[in-house]
Amino acid sequence: MSTLIKNGTVIGPTGPYAADVLIDGETIAAIYAPGRAPDGPEVIDATGKYVIPGGVDAHTHMQLPFGGTAASDTFDTGTKAAAIGGTTTIIDFAVQRYGEVVQDGLAAWHAKAGGNCHIDYGFHMILGGVDDDALKAMDQLVGSEGITSFKLFMAYPGVFYSDDGQILRAMQKARDNGAMIMMHAENGPAIDVLVKQALERGETDPIHHGLTRPQALEAEATSRAIWLASVAADCPLYIVHLSASKALEQVKAARDLGRNVFAETCPQYLYLTLEDQLGAPGFEGAKWVCSTPLRSKHESHRADLWQGLRTNDLSVVSTDHCPFCMKDQKELGLGDFSKIPNGIGSVEHRVDLLYQGVVDGKLSLARWVETIATTPARMFGMYPKKGIIAPGSDADIVLYDPHGRTRISVETHHMNMDHSAWEGWEIDGKVDTVLSRGEVIASGGEYTGRAGRGKYVPRGLSDYLL
Repeated sequence: MSTLIKNGTVIGPTGPYAADVLIDGETIAAIYAPGRAPDGPEVIDATGKYVIPGGVDAHTHMQLPFGGTAASDTFDTGTKAAAIGGTTTIIDFAVQRYGEVVQDGLAAWHAKAGGNCHIDYGFHMILGGVDDDALKAMDQLVGSEGITSFKLFMAYPGVFYSDDGQILRAMQKARDNGAMIMMHAENGPAIDVLVKQALERGETDPIHHGLTRPQALEAEATSRAIWLASVAADCPLYIVHLSASKALEQVKAARDLGRNVFAETCPQYLYLTLEDQLGAPGFEGAKWVCSTPLRSKHESHRADLWQGLRTNDLSVVSTDHCPFCMKDQKELGLGDFSKIPNGIGSVEHRVDLLYQGVVDGKLSLARWVETIATTPARMFGMYPKKGIIAPGSDADIVLYDPHGRTRISVETHHMNMDHSAWEGWEIDGKVDTVLSRGEVIASGGEYTGRAGRGKYVPRGLSDYLL
């Protein structure tokens, strides 16, 4: 079955251009100059709309066990919300904990996702215990499972933490097999000291989650990870959820030297602040507890991150989608901020929130599409299958209405949460129509997709290295 998207403005890596897009089955067959496409296919009229590749969210945590509970979005609810918001591919994190077999962790995540996803998906692998068996498993996952990126933690001692020796060994292995090392860069042991001291002083409110995770400890860990990657013969390194100016300075310095160092940020760090959100009255600030934390509005973090996106010192915007409800989940931290499950839900809103940056003059249209779709697909071995409108690519396409308007609220979102981190926000644009592999799954406010139509996407090696 063929479909023709007519009269729209395609946004590609070089900017906007008028074109008609022909879809044949699940893939893009051709791109025509306006009016030059053959007659016959079913037509979708995109007059006045941008035609962009479906979003690729390279950092989500569906059903992740954390802090005595689990993320409230399943692969069913989370991928449906993502689809409605214009994201047509996610890369989630399978988990290996201390003492577990890496392949068993991957199998558990395949069981969670298989038959439940509304959109296509891939996996990164969290290594909670770096030993000889885990290092051998890295080779096997790269070679036969389509898992080409591995996440390590410098935070959460006793849970996911890896020491410098373990990190170095994993980096050396990744350098040998071509994989990407993803790093949660915060100095966990030092943070634990600050948390203990704050609680002893009776400082229990949510704002102290941010105050005990100062940007210096993010910058120090980021710098240390970069130097360890250097020792590992310039192992490709990707810093996740970068939130602070000084950490960005470390990434920028490495990239200025031509190093294979990359970083993502998330919408919460571009817009929200420690004082206005984490510092909300009473326990309300728990809604915005995430790690790395929100940063102070009295410093230049947000402006610096937007600049980093413009200069490509920040390559990707992901969500770190890890939602928890207030009731029975965030409330586990009443009277002790250190027990609040860490996470914010944004998978439904990323495309819109970054488009607001275009409206506000902070990003170009081309850069918007790069950060939400093209670069994550390239960074994590899904390009050109995903992330671009081009002949032969999957027909993952979003029609975006720049004249529309989106109001975000718990009353209207589709994520499995009892609150919204973005309650009352209004976006000067709107996702109009979403196609996943050629099938219209959302249009005009109506969702027509279904659980189980999403496919697992084995990934190749990154083609984004310097």
